[in-house]
Amino acid sequence: MAVENVSVVFKLYCLTVMTLVAATYIVTLRYTRTISTDLYFSTTAVCIAEVVKLILSLGMLSKETGSPTRLKNALVEHIFCSPKELLKLSVPSVVYAIQNNMAFVALSNLDAAVYQVTYQLKIPCTALCTVFMLNRSLGRMQWFSVFMLCVGVTLVQWKPVESTKVQVEQNPLFGFIAIAIAVLCSGFAGVYFEKVLKSSDTSLWVRNIQMYLSGIVVTLFGVYVNDREKIQEKGFFFGYTPLVCFVVFLASVGGLYTSVVVKYTDNIMKGFSAAAAIVLSTVASVIMFGLKITIPFASGALLVCVSIYLYGIPKQDTSKLSPKDKDEESKQRLITV
Repeated sequence: MAVENVSVVFKLYCLTVMTLVAATYIVTLRYTRTISTDLYFSTTAVCIAEVVKLILSLGMLSKETGSPTRLKNALVEHIFCSPKELLKLSVPSVVYAIQNNMAFVALSNLDAAVYQVTYQLKIPCTALCTVFMLNRSLGRMQWFSVFMLCVGVTLVQWKPVESTKVQVEQNPLFGFIAIAIAVLCSGFAGVYFEKVLKSSDTSLWVRNIQMYLSGIVVTLFGVYVNDREKIQEKGFFFGYTPLVCFVVFLASVGGLYTSVVVKYTDNIMKGFSAAAAIVLSTVASVIMFGLKITIPFASGALLVCVSIYLYGIPKQDTSKLSPKDKDEESKQRLITV
């Protein structure tokens, strides 16, 4: 999937929206989990987000097919007549469900800025999964940037920063464990989904629909197992406010918007987006949660931002490659999503 020739303005628009969505989602989720009296059930939020993603993907597939008849035929062929494909996509559905729930756990115990920096461990995790599952290789600069990123995250976690306005009890160690699980899930599920996409010419939106259908079933099971009794007592939408609905909306559009960014931008621009999201999350945390910036945190965050940039530098000049090699080089960009 090569990066298409589009205007710089459109690329900047895509990255600006992605940056704002990423930073706003993390900060808002953190706020709803720490500054709220009636705490909503995170399992229901994850489930609703899957439903919204499914609806949005159906809309995009409808636009892609161009007519109700073609949409119906695509759904019959790839959904109702392809149980094996649904089963295949149930694997990332389960993993993503775990990842999304871990994000709620992590942000209930860690500041948004700390989470944003630490979550960048998904880059080396995804890179390793790509090496083992897709038989790709990393350049020396990429391995060096992975090492630098790990050092940066270690500095951030060395002496946890404090937020003075948080109203709930927190467990930083528990939060870090949740991030570690989320990172592992992100790396494996992302590469697995990419491998499925490359195995056939099936539309991305069809694959998304297959995955989100499985995701709804999986997350509903999670709701039943974890919060069944509480939901029977208080209701499925207990604790939901306009701000919580906004969090669910951001969770829904964020993942879908990433596919647009992958299609129209490159790794370096996505690196700037990730770094900008870290900066925005830090500023917002200082203002909203009374975050106290420490030297280890600032140093670690800087190392992480630099490592993201270095990781995105192409290994070679693709303008001199054959069309086949260019295609392989463009696929390498996917591993930082």
